[in-house]
Amino acid sequence: MSLQGKTVFITGGSRGIGKAMALKLAGEGANIVIAAKSGQEDPRLGGTIFSAAAEVEALGVKALAVQVDIRDEAQIANAMQQAVEKFGGIDILINNASAIQLTDTANTPSKRFDLMHSINVRGTFLVVQHALPYLKKSSHAHILTLSPPINLAPKWLGPHVAYTISKYDMSMMTLGWAEEFKDDQIACNSLWPRTTIDTAAVRNLLGGQMLANMSRTPAIIADAALYILRKEKLEYTGKTFIDEEILAAEGITDLAHYSVVPGAKLFYDLFL
Repeated sequence: MSLQGKTVFITGGSRGIGKAMALKLAGEGANIVIAAKSGQEDPRLGGTIFSAAAEVEALGVKALAVQVDIRDEAQIANAMQQAVEKFGGIDILINNASAIQLTDTANTPSKRFDLMHSINVRGTFLVVQHALPYLKKSSHAHILTLSPPINLAPKWLGPHVAYTISKYDMSMMTLGWAEEFKDDQIACNSLWPRTTIDTAAVRNLLGGQMLANMSRTPAIIADAALYILRKEKLEYTGKTFIDEEILAAEGITDLAHYSVVPGAKLFYDLFL
């Protein structure tokens, strides 16, 4: 299915994986809505909604930069309205915005617990809720959420239960939406990387440059997302995919070019 002229709404699209997906889909001719908080650049993170939109438009398609904190329902509604006014509708929603803190119960402040659940769970739910009327009108509707397969092995819950349950909640919503929206022909899937991905979160919060050097680039997620979103109607729905399996299904098994450091040992991501 061609994505030419389709409108893609991406939360957290100003940098990292979100921006990589935006640029990949823009290269396929899609209109892109960059919806994120970053109206001003944070030197630690780099990039804003405006710089990301400019990169999209440099590829010859249309972009909309809209500042939105998905914890604020009014901002979500306003962002959707702006997108529809500019592009006439929404075809694809990518839930990429997320908060992370890998601490155990004793060391997770309530404000960080609330942050992860208000963004990862409540925010994702409200974004889908507000996009739903427009997705129902699309001939190629798809919701793609960046969240992992649900693995209830205690080793994934014990070290950072607050974060883990917030991400599993996102995946459970994917499974629920696939069933709820099947009669509306809205495909719903989740996508997660096999390895760590070189992003600001990895470099600043998780493992620094050492871990970044054991990671893949965001391009692997962008490519996998494209292959998922190209599928017709409900060919892919109700799945929690790993990037490698999507690429393998397309006959792509040599993934060396995605490594940040060629030949480096790769670090498996959380939950895998």
